[in-house]
Amino acid sequence: MSDTTNPAALAERVRDGDLRLHELEAHADADTAAAARRRLLATETGVDLDTVGAYDFDAEQAADANVENMIGGAQVPMGVVGPIELNADGGGAASGETYLPLATTEGALVASVNRGCAAMRADGGATARVLENAMTRAPVFRVDDVGEAATVASWVRENLDQLADAAEATTSHGELQEATPYVVGDSVFVRFAYDTKDAMGMNMATIATGEVADLIERETPAELIALSGNLCSDKKPAAVNAVEGRGRTVSADATLSRETVADVLKTTPEAITEANTRKNLVGSAKAGALGFNAHAANTVAAAFLATGQDIAQVVEGANAITTVDVRDGGETLYASLTVASLEVGTVGGGTKLPTQAESLDVVGVRGGGDPAGANADALAEIITTAALGGELSLLGALASSNLASAHEELGR
Repeated sequence: MSDTTNPAALAERVRDGDLRLHELEAHADADTAAAARRRLLATETGVDLDTVGAYDFDAEQAADANVENMIGGAQVPMGVVGPIELNADGGGAASGETYLPLATTEGALVASVNRGCAAMRADGGATARVLENAMTRAPVFRVDDVGEAATVASWVRENLDQLADAAEATTSHGELQEATPYVVGDSVFVRFAYDTKDAMGMNMATIATGEVADLIERETPAELIALSGNLCSDKKPAAVNAVEGRGRTVSADATLSRETVADVLKTTPEAITEANTRKNLVGSAKAGALGFNAHAANTVAAAFLATGQDIAQVVEGANAITTVDVRDGGETLYASLTVASLEVGTVGGGTKLPTQAESLDVVGVRGGGDPAGANADALAEIITTAALGGELSLLGALASSNLASAHEELGR
């Protein structure tokens, strides 16, 4: 058997130093390369990796677009919540009833989100809107002094059309919306914001910004130091994203009757309101948190895993504020969740993998939307509405002192 079809022989060549781990795909197909790496790890660590090797996606596609040094796949249990009901008034990208798959290892999460969605559904569903859409990338440039910095900043402000032409020459879909300069001594940051349609758009924004940075270097005294200067800000907690947004800024709200709060959430509107104020608002402020919510990232992370989003961007998805208010003389409970920086897409990246593609099909948003961007907008609205359901359910459990008993009942 030749090396190209023999994982054991390929693993031996890696151990002998004849090949490096990342070179295996040059000598074998992706499945065989992954098997060789598992064989090598099994020999060196004594760990049986048969389950890791039991994957059902196209290894060639994954090795080409999604992962390096592939050894197999990670299986995460998946549940479903719904139906999630969004008001069909024509104003949002999503309307009617839909289901949302959630992939998680946290017992009670799916049940909790389902309970909140049931409460909203009992009183006519929720309303959700994408308020802004802007994927950002912010390079940092060096100048000699603040005089040059001011010159660069002025040129950027005065030449948005020229910058947009350079950026949009790299893509058939993305559109440059804003270019905002920030000066810190001899450093000039420019935060570019793009409409990336149905793509999450980080790669699109990076490539476009590379062209724009070249133009700024040609036309001004600025010298590019890093294509990302962390004022974007990608995959890190950042106040700029909480204030200005990144990706989709989405808000969802619902109004529940006192009867629904009692029957489904087992508490009162007043108790949920007090729990939200003291926990999500006062407690978060005292902690210096950027997110003023109960556990929005829980739903966001599970939805990201299920639908093929960039899981590291959950940190921005936690940039959310939950508000609760008693209305109509105590007869109703109003609740909202606003996520400042929810970065989702329905094309590209992990959305092409079969499990994730099936999940997007369940939601009804796989691929490009009509008009462009509509599918990603709908996904953002549905995830935010599900997260609002999770907020209501957890607040209800806390207000009724049922959080610990719920986990005990479900054996978690």
